[in-house]
Amino acid sequence: MAKVLTSKKENYSQWYNDLVVKADLAESSAVRGCMVIKPYGYAIWENMQAELDRMFKETGHVNAYFPLFIPKSFFSKEADHVDGFAKECAVVTHYRLKNDENGNGVVVDPDAKLEEELIVRPTSETIIWNTYKNWIQSYRDLPILCNQWANVVRWEMRTRMFLRTAEFLWQEGHTAHATKQEALEETERMINVYSKFAQEYMALPVIMGAKSDEERFAGALETFTIEALMQDGKALQSGTSHFLGQNFAKAFDVKFANKEGKEDFVWATSWGVSTRLMGALIMAHSDDKGLVLPPRLAPHQVVIVPIYKGEEQLNTIREKVDVIINELKALGVRVKFDDRDNQRPGWKFAEYELKGVPVRLAIGARDLENGTIEVARRDNMSKETKEIDGISQYIADLLEEIQSSIFKKALDFRTEKTTKVDTYEEFKEVLKNKGGFILAHWDGTTETELKIKNETKATIRCIPFDQPEEDGICIYSGKPSKKRVLFALAY
Repeated sequence: MAKVLTSKKENYSQWYNDLVVKADLAESSAVRGCMVIKPYGYAIWENMQAELDRMFKETGHVNAYFPLFIPKSFFSKEADHVDGFAKECAVVTHYRLKNDENGNGVVVDPDAKLEEELIVRPTSETIIWNTYKNWIQSYRDLPILCNQWANVVRWEMRTRMFLRTAEFLWQEGHTAHATKQEALEETERMINVYSKFAQEYMALPVIMGAKSDEERFAGALETFTIEALMQDGKALQSGTSHFLGQNFAKAFDVKFANKEGKEDFVWATSWGVSTRLMGALIMAHSDDKGLVLPPRLAPHQVVIVPIYKGEEQLNTIREKVDVIINELKALGVRVKFDDRDNQRPGWKFAEYELKGVPVRLAIGARDLENGTIEVARRDNMSKETKEIDGISQYIADLLEEIQSSIFKKALDFRTEKTTKVDTYEEFKEVLKNKGGFILAHWDGTTETELKIKNETKATIRCIPFDQPEEDGICIYSGKPSKKRVLFALAY
């Protein structure tokens, strides 16, 4: 298989686009700004879904489904929310087509205008809180801990597959609580779930923190985020959890009788991650040969390629391989045996490098004679010859080692690309020549934040939870500051 990817150093954006297409993850669709997620890409997303869904259910959440269409009047009930999403909304105005009388094709039937226009779901707070009004009367009805797996539409003008598309897949949790404290605890609990998933399954080190007022979700009182660093030195917001206070309960008049018999508004949260995580997975770990997938999310953790001449030799290899496959499956390993006869072994090796399969095993007639098998790691491209006896347990252990190794490499990169600065000149110099995360003092004002953003395009990614208090002065205004915040250029 010939070289198919642009080099990362040559053109990072083109490298990413090449990889998405050539590794069979996704392709552009006939609809501008939308993508087709192909089976291999969707298999990775399914593995993400399965683990996240399990984690949600372990924390007491249940799945539901709410309508794709939202009455336009719902959006006007929460002013900040409509301001945040108005420019991205797709609107349904009619419900029927008809043949044009002049034979020019199909046109919208002007007589089929909707009484109220419908918004195609950009996010579901409004439709869900209108529904919750019917579900909640008493404190005994709380908490409600619902999640939905869905698609949403945000009419983006500049798109890139997985990172920003007009339609994308996600999950959105929407919870209702009797007290402010319970809602705050839920908001924190779910950002911790996202952090655990990113680090333990995606092998992606993330920084947890709170968003500034300027970067906060539209309609939220507090937004918590996990921020990851990509290999080009840009940040990627990878998951958010929002404390909504009583804003949506007040907008949709969702009240309950508390234990004292007094009426109060419900407290709310929402939280979500999307197929943007696919973009994070690609950009954080992959190289010029293709994907590098953490074993816990790889569709095939191990692929076995036979090297043979003739059907008889293949059958002999297959007998030995069947034993290994059954042992690996018993250990919970996802394994594929590629005995296709229309491609040579070298072509298959290159294909699985491109698709990021963590471990490749190769076995031929000489290996059978010697009782050995070749083991190749995708993460560091190393090869070794091992005895077949005990190979299954060795592979299971190796997959855990690879998972840890991929995480460590990403963490070391982030550490090297994180810089503390104390002056604005130093800030601009690091941003231009080094990139990555920058820890700097900020005076806490939106005015200063916007000036820095307008002058440098860098944004405050978060106010890190684990950043200690430290007396300092804002790099821009010179005003007092108690804590460094995390700046970066971002996707």
